[in-house]
Amino acid sequence: MAEATLLDQLDVLVERGIYKDREALMKDALRSLLRSRPELRERLAVELYRRGEVSLSRAAEIGGLDLENFKELLREAGVARRILPAGEAVRQEAEQLLRLRGTKGSE
Repeated sequence: MAEATLLDQLDVLVERGIYKDREALMKDALRSLLRSRPELRERLAVELYRRGEVSLSRAAEIGGLDLENFKELLREAGVARRILPAGEAVRQEAEQLLRLRGTKGSE
């Protein structure tokens, strides 16, 4: 018989009704991981910012840092900051908030 993977074993928590589905289990596990390993949160935030997926302020929030410390982290990581026109920055922030709100509404 094939050995079950850890993920398969964790499905017991779904089967017992502790989590509604595997996705909820994975989200909780990832939140716990990032909470316990702040350096991973920071690396995630830097990479999301580098890819242009989040704004500077959102990346700082994800990284658990204030804006000035996050700017320093970007400098240390060799990531150039993007300076957007004020209207564009506001538009992007609004889009991210709406996406976040839509995600939370589906949980």
